[in-house]
Amino acid sequence: MGERASFTPGTFCWADLGAPDPEAAAAFYDALFGWEAAAGFGDGYTMLTLDGLGVAGLYRPPDDQPPPGWLSYASVQDADATAARARELGGTVLLEPHDVGVGRGAFLRDPQGAVVGVWEPGAHIGASLVNEPGAMVWNQLATSDVEAAQRFYADLFGWSYEPLEGSSDPYWEIRNGEGWLNGGVMGLPAEGVPPHWLVMFTVADADAAAALTSGRGGTVMVAPTAVPTGRFGAMADPQGATFGIFEGENDP
Repeated sequence: MGERASFTPGTFCWADLGAPDPEAAAAFYDALFGWEAAAGFGDGYTMLTLDGLGVAGLYRPPDDQPPPGWLSYASVQDADATAARARELGGTVLLEPHDVGVGRGAFLRDPQGAVVGVWEPGAHIGASLVNEPGAMVWNQLATSDVEAAQRFYADLFGWSYEPLEGSSDPYWEIRNGEGWLNGGVMGLPAEGVPPHWLVMFTVADADAAAALTSGRGGTVMVAPTAVPTGRFGAMADPQGATFGIFEGENDP
């Protein structure tokens, strides 16, 4: 089982979704992943669970925030120091480090424009379950300048990178600490697509997940496709938030 009690700093640990209609979003992801809504962190923040274990968060964003979307968070020892370092490296702090009672978080934008969250754990470490069907498995950066983005995150989180063998397009695996796989980096897939982080969730059957997404009003942006490690697809939920699905073997 991919249960977790802690995350090494620099590891992706959490993802949450800002949706204009959280109830409709919860129903969609319940049908897709089997998630249940539980009490969250204060008013308006819902914990999404699978078999009683936290896998993601859900909230209604203020009207002046960006369109609906998933945000990936990397675990850090000190959110304030990480935000300060991001500024030194040419990034932007979109939301200053703030205490939410169970930890401390911030939103950063890298120099190319991709947005990522950082989380300094308190009582909440992040996801209690990863890599299993219905749980987060991968976080992928698509960027306009791969080398510059790799330098930024290497300096910020201490990451290293290895080319993925067998990939049809240039792709780099992110390594954190003692070689732990932590995500991937690639160039932008098409013109007009802005730099972004894509959160992926494991599924037992990618074709069935794509069919369910389409049948419930979502969009299949990239149909399930073979990749060196399994099968990948990109989806948009009925409110427009994009996410990835992955069918294949995962680390425990």
